[in-house]
Amino acid sequence: MRKGGPRKEGNYTNPCLTMHQPWASLLVYGIKRIEGRSWPAPIRGRLWIHAASKVPDESTIKAMEDFYREIYAVNGITDIKFPEHYPVSRLLGCVEVVGCLTCEELVQWEALPEAVRLEGQTNFCWLCEQPKKLLVPFEMRGFQRVYNLEKKIYEAAVRGLVPVDSPAPLKFPLPNPRDPFSLKPGSIAASFQNPKASAIEKTSSLSAAIAGARAAATQFSKDQNIRTNTIPNNTPDSTSTEPKTIFIEDNRIPNGNLKEGSIEENSASKQSDYVEEEGSSRRSQPPARLKQDPGAPSKIFAAALRGLKPS
Repeated sequence: MRKGGPRKEGNYTNPCLTMHQPWASLLVYGIKRIEGRSWPAPIRGRLWIHAASKVPDESTIKAMEDFYREIYAVNGITDIKFPEHYPVSRLLGCVEVVGCLTCEELVQWEALPEAVRLEGQTNFCWLCEQPKKLLVPFEMRGFQRVYNLEKKIYEAAVRGLVPVDSPAPLKFPLPNPRDPFSLKPGSIAASFQNPKASAIEKTSSLSAAIAGARAAATQFSKDQNIRTNTIPNNTPDSTSTEPKTIFIEDNRIPNGNLKEGSIEENSASKQSDYVEEEGSSRRSQPPARLKQDPGAPSKIFAAALRGLKPS
């Protein structure tokens, strides 16, 4: 049995990834098994998932829920319980990253269910298992790429994790169970004899759902302007605590990616360490369906940090 805990190539102790909604909640609920990126996964083991501050619109949520309904239906799974809420600026839970493959390898890997292979829409596909969610999502800010959770947040969050009832729990077979990094780009490509034989026949409704999911993701690549943010310089490769200003290209997504979602997003906290971007969710109240989880006010978070029950 695989044990938790980060196994990493970089300097990560409690690695976390900020993602846009609804992709973040879909991953934590075990509906989404593949996290797509333009860069390979730098860790193996537990990865915390944080939802960025952008409030998803109804059309985006519908497109992604339709996508997962269609791909699960390929394997005869029709009972999918989607999240009731898609909270933003919250730490949601975690998954276990057990491998990383290129899109070409994933879609040709016939050992996997067709629904999983259909999730492969990006340059690199992070293979995720064992999702767990927080009973009380924690309000916090996120950063770009993979970063470490603050110790006090980690200590409070790890006590609030509960298992998730996924629609179709999955274990990815490792080429070498003793080597957590054995499932990596190029590791299984040589085993494919006839790539065309592994192609999945798509119905018109499935093709439409895939197109809709890709279209939903393009909203994050439309604005390619460069914005400036000031963030604390507490990344794993730095010992300085002085703030620094960095330039971030908004919502960068390589062509053909289903979703990037690796941008640093602003916190809903009143005391932000960096500039609030235009169009933030603070400008208006989210629709009723997208409202914040009622279990995440600051009193509960503060009590959790003290190891006490909220009053």
